[in-house]
Amino acid sequence: QVQLVESGGGLVQPGGSLRLSCEASGFTFSSHSMRWYRQSPRKEREFVAGITSTGETTAYSNSVKGRFTISRDNEKNTVSLQMNSLKPEDTAVYLCHLPNSGVGYWGQGTQVTVSL
Repeated sequence: QVQLVESGGGLVQPGGSLRLSCEASGFTFSSHSMRWYRQSPRKEREFVAGITSTGETTAYSNSVKGRFTISRDNEKNTVSLQMNSLKPEDTAVYLCHLPNSGVGYWGQGTQVTVSL
């Protein structure tokens, strides 16, 4: 079955960096686009970044554009999110998402906290 396992979250000071990874299994990873979302208390789940199956095309929310970079390794079945210049408002649980015709598949998430 499809499994998405995120890692790399943690506590970081404003202006710092983190790199999140999502290890995928149970499907043909190289055939599917992938996305990162984030969820913080009292807010709706928010799209962060997406990448096509080949990695040729990426998309970002306006709130992270220029600071975050999504990438993938189709040999290792992983999708990553490099996050630079982090701000307190980036604090959230970050979730890896495999879209499909239904609700798609979600990982369990990894917590990112940006604070002094």
